[in-house]
Amino acid sequence: MSKAIVSKLNSLVADFTVFYQKLRHYHWNVKGPRFFILHQKFEEIYDEINLVIDELAERIVGLEGVPLHTLAHVLEEASLQEDPNIPDGEAMVAALVSDMTALTKSLQSALEEAEDAEDRTTVNMLDEVKDGLEAHIWMLKAWEGK
Repeated sequence: MSKAIVSKLNSLVADFTVFYQKLRHYHWNVKGPRFFILHQKFEEIYDEINLVIDELAERIVGLEGVPLHTLAHVLEEASLQEDPNIPDGEAMVAALVSDMTALTKSLQSALEEAEDAEDRTTVNMLDEVKDGLEAHIWMLKAWEGK
């Protein structure tokens, strides 16, 4: 087991879990003329993120580690922050783009760790996750008109 890789993956589990909950919060609470588009898009992304969290946790187990499994530990480990507010749709999108940008940086760091350890399984998994996030960033920025 590579403790460094497991540690990076657990940090990703924490951040993706916070991100997942933020997406659900925004999905439930979005209002206004863009409701239908954003409500549907947020659900699409959180469904994907749910699968990512599961893949990360299962990879940790495959590396003989223990994935974070309590909300207390998730919040303690996460670098992303919850949003206790109910912003408007545009602010929600901006917050999600910011979080996804941070997640891609964390993914890149974990990718480099896995590459150094010649852990192709983890590299391949993280590459796919990063590609998906970058596509969502592009689409949400296009929606913002950027």
